[in-house]
Amino acid sequence: MAAKADQTAARLIGKIVASARKRLGKTKGALADCYVRQYFDNVPPHDIVERDPRELGVIAANQLIACQTRRPSHAIVRVFNPTKKSDGWEAERTVVEIVTDDMPFLVDSVTAELNRLELNVHLVIHPIMAVTRTPKGALREITDADSGDPDIARESFMHIEITQESGALLKEITQNLGKVLKDVRAAVEDWRAMRHRMWSLIEGLETGGTTGYSTESVSEGRDFLRWIHDNHFTFLGYRDYTFKRVGKTASAIIDQKSGLGILRDPSTSVFESISAKNATPLEVDAFMRHPDLLMVAKTNHRARVHRSVHMDAIAIKRHDARGKVIGQRVFVGLFTSTAYNRTPREIPLLRQKLDRVIQRAGFRPASHDGKALMNILETYPRDELFQVSDDELFDTAMGILHLQERQRVALFVRRDDFGRHMSCLVFVPRDRFNSDLRGKVGDLLAEAFGGRLVAFRTQFGDGPLARVHFIIKTTPGLIPAYDVKMIEEQLVAASRVWRDELEDALCQHFSERGVAMLMARFGRAFGPGYQEQYDAATAVGDMAMIDQVLETGVIGMSLYDTTGSKDAPVRFKLYHPDSTIPLSDALPMFEHMGFRVIEEAPHRVEPTTDSGRVVMIHDFGLVTQDGMPVNVADIRENFHDAFQQVWYGAVESDGFNALVCRGGLTWRQVAIIRAYCKYLRQAGIPFSQIYMEQTLSRNPKLARMIVDLFQAMFNPDEQKTAARNIARIQKSFEAGLENVTSADEDRILRRFLNVVDCTLRTNY
Repeated sequence: MAAKADQTAARLIGKIVASARKRLGKTKGALADCYVRQYFDNVPPHDIVERDPRELGVIAANQLIACQTRRPSHAIVRVFNPTKKSDGWEAERTVVEIVTDDMPFLVDSVTAELNRLELNVHLVIHPIMAVTRTPKGALREITDADSGDPDIARESFMHIEITQESGALLKEITQNLGKVLKDVRAAVEDWRAMRHRMWSLIEGLETGGTTGYSTESVSEGRDFLRWIHDNHFTFLGYRDYTFKRVGKTASAIIDQKSGLGILRDPSTSVFESISAKNATPLEVDAFMRHPDLLMVAKTNHRARVHRSVHMDAIAIKRHDARGKVIGQRVFVGLFTSTAYNRTPREIPLLRQKLDRVIQRAGFRPASHDGKALMNILETYPRDELFQVSDDELFDTAMGILHLQERQRVALFVRRDDFGRHMSCLVFVPRDRFNSDLRGKVGDLLAEAFGGRLVAFRTQFGDGPLARVHFIIKTTPGLIPAYDVKMIEEQLVAASRVWRDELEDALCQHFSERGVAMLMARFGRAFGPGYQEQYDAATAVGDMAMIDQVLETGVIGMSLYDTTGSKDAPVRFKLYHPDSTIPLSDALPMFEHMGFRVIEEAPHRVEPTTDSGRVVMIHDFGLVTQDGMPVNVADIRENFHDAFQQVWYGAVESDGFNALVCRGGLTWRQVAIIRAYCKYLRQAGIPFSQIYMEQTLSRNPKLARMIVDLFQAMFNPDEQKTAARNIARIQKSFEAGLENVTSADEDRILRRFLNVVDCTLRTNY
C-alpha cells in the first residue's frame, strides 16, 4: 500500500512542476523543476496523493514568489488564509510560511510556539534549499541542497497548515513567530561564544580563585561544568551580573556588554525579581547565601527555542581577590535529552547528593530497602534533583520508600527557594488514575497554594502507584499558609472512586472478612454505566439479588419508585441469568400490566469468581398508561408475583393484568376475572375480550368488588359473615355504576356481577 502511494506521488510530481511553472511565468519558470522536486522531496506520499497536484504547484510557486528578495539574517514570515482570488488556491486552514537561513531548532521551535498558542498543526512541509542571492538579497538560483558546496547558502522553507484562524490572531501568530525566529538566530549565532565562555570558567576553576570552598566541592562543580560543556546542555543565553550592596539592600547590575544569545538584549529578564530596586531580589539573596560555588535553578520564562518549557539557569559565583562574592555568571538553556535519560549517578553534583542521602539512610546496597531507595532516587524528577536540598530529598525519598506497595494517595511538597513555585509529587493508585482525576488534583493544589498549574508530568512504574509531578506557579511572598496533611486528605477525597464507596457500604452490613470476600467477587463486576447510574448502597442490594439469581436460575425483580423523577417515576429491575433478554418479550408484558416503557438501561454484572457466569440487569423506566400515579409500596409484591407467573408462562399475558396495579389484585384474583370473561364469551356476550379488559381496567374499583363478591360467596373462612358482606358489596357496586357513563361498560360490569352471583361452586 505504501509502495503504491510512493509510485502515485512520483507520477504526480510532473503535474505539480507544470502547475508551478505556469504560476511562476517565463522568468522564474526555469527554477520550477529543481525547486518543486526539493520542496516535496520529504513530504509523506499520502499528503501528496490526497491533494490536487495543481494546488500543490501553486502553493510551492507562491512561496518562491514571496521570497524573491530576502535580506541577509532576516526571516520572511507570512500567516494568511488563502483565497482563490489572491493566492490561486483556497482551504479551510490558516497557512504559515517561513523562509530564513537554515539553522538548528527551526521546526521544533516554530511548532512548539504554535502548540503553545493551542493551534492544531495539520501539515508541515520543510525543505532545505541551496539558494544563491545577489548582495541585496535578490534570488538568482536554486540548486541541489545535497551538492555539498559549502559556499552556497542554505535556506529553510516552511509551509505549515493549522486550524483556520482570523482577525487579530493572525497578527499575533506572525509577531510571536518573529520573536521565536529572532531567539533561534541569536542562540545559534552565539552558541560557540557561549561554549567558549563556559570553557573559560572551567579553566579558571582549575587555576584557583575559589577560596572558601572545599576542594571536593570545587572539583565537583568543575566536573559538572565539563559535563554541561560535553553536549548535555543546549546553550541559549549568557549574562554577567555584579552584586552591589547599599546598607542592607543588595542589587544585581547587568553587565550590558556581556549578553549572548537570547540575553543579548539587557531588557530580557531571567528572573522576575532580579530588577527589584527597593529590596534584595530573592534570587540574589538566595545565591549569596548558597554554600556552594554554583547553583542550578529554573527561570521564570519558557524557552522559545527548541522546547516550550521553563529554561534552566546555571549560576556560577564571581569573587574578588579576597574571596568575597561580587557577582554571578548565568547560563540559560535546556538540559538535553541525554541528561534526563542517564542515571544521576553519572552526573556531577547529583551523584554526590545521592551518595549523601544513601549514606544517611544507612541501608545496605544489596538489601531490599537499599535497592528500592536507589530506584526512587534514580527515577526522581531530574529537574527536582538539581534544585532540592539534601534534607528535602532525604525526607521525600524516605516517605516514598515507606509508601511502596501501598495503595493510597500521598503528597510530597517542596517550596521553591524563591517562592516562585510549589513542586508537588502526588502518588495515586494507578488503577484509579485518569485525566479527570489529574485535573481535579491540579485544581486543588493550585487553590491550596494560591497559584496556577503550569506543568505536570506523569510516570507509571512497575508498582501499584502512578506518580504525577505538578508545578504550581506562585507569587513570592503571597503563598498562603498550608497544611500538607490537610491537602493530602482533600486529594484522597477527590481520588475516591465508586469502588471505595462500595467497600464502605458493605462495611455497614458485613464483617471485615465478609467485605473482603464480597469485594473479591464484586469489586470489578459492575461496569462504568452501572456506577454512573447507581450509588454503592444500591449495589449492595443488587449483589444479594444477583447471588439469588445465580443460585436458583430464576429471574430476580425489583419494582421501585424514583422520587422526584418526572420522566420515569416508576422503575423496574429485571435480573436475568447468563444472557440479555429480548425487549420484544418484555415490552408487551409491561403494557398489559398498565405501563408504558419509556427507557431501558442494560447492565452486565460478572462476578469474578463465578466461572464466567453473568447476570444482566435490565432497568426499565415506566409510566402508567393513564398517567395516574401508583403507590409502589402497595403493589410491589403483587407486581413481582404476577410478572414472574407471566414470564414463565403460568399466566396469560393480557390486559386483565393491569388490574394488579390499578385494582391492587393478585395474579390469582386476576385469574377470576379472566375465567369469567372466557365464560361470558362462550355464553355469547357481544363484546370482545379486549373491550372487556379495557372496561375492567378503566373501572378498577368495580373490578375489585367483583372479586370481593366472589370471595365472600365462596371463601369457607368468611361464611359466617357472607350474607352481610354480599349485600354490602352488591349495594356498593350499584352505587359505583352511577359513575359509569358508557352504556356498554355498564352492561359488561353488570354481566360480570351477574355471572358471579349465579355461580354455584368453584374449584378456585
